[in-house]
Amino acid sequence: MAVSPRPLTVAGVASLVAERVASLRLPHPVRVAIDGPPWSGLDLASATVDALTAWSRTAIVVRVADYLRPASLRLERGRDDPDAFYEEWIDVAALRREVLEPAGPDGSRLVLPMLWDAARDRATRADYREVPADGVVIVNGWFLLGAGLDFDLTVHVSLSSAARGRRVAPADAGRELPAYDRYDAEARPAELADIVVRADDPRRPAVIERSDAPDA
Repeated sequence: MAVSPRPLTVAGVASLVAERVASLRLPHPVRVAIDGPPWSGLDLASATVDALTAWSRTAIVVRVADYLRPASLRLERGRDDPDAFYEEWIDVAALRREVLEPAGPDGSRLVLPMLWDAARDRATRADYREVPADGVVIVNGWFLLGAGLDFDLTVHVSLSSAARGRRVAPADAGRELPAYDRYDAEARPAELADIVVRADDPRRPAVIERSDAPDA
């Protein structure tokens, strides 16, 4: 039997994510992925930071957009190549090294919030931030699931192909839409995520939690 999505407001989704974070008993900061296109219409990362204050949890947000590879690498096949966008734009190794491993088991808890300024195409020279053991590190961006990155809680903001076509900037559509279709087909993020947020209408998101799914 199919599981019906549960309608919630954005604040309600954020509260649910914060509650799930608070339920985890870990000896290190909770590493959360909020996976979805930046133009989804939901500012779920900021709302989750606000919701976590009710649980007295300190959170920092690391944006994938601040962990892109240098232009000479990510644009080697051109700005509009969808496979390059999917495979080569994000510095996955740096995210693992500078964010997820330090926040994970036996890590230093010193996290680099920003690595690369893509607009200026140079290092940000940001300072490391120490995250408390009961803190939260939210990685917010796209193509985060199925890439071998270690998260303790995963949230996927899901849009249909039609909704993506309505929302993406026309100048980016030729690059991004085929890449997101490939992501859905290969990584299957809606099957991997602990929480799936359906956001075809960002004013009325609906949630499916993996624990809601019927047994196979």
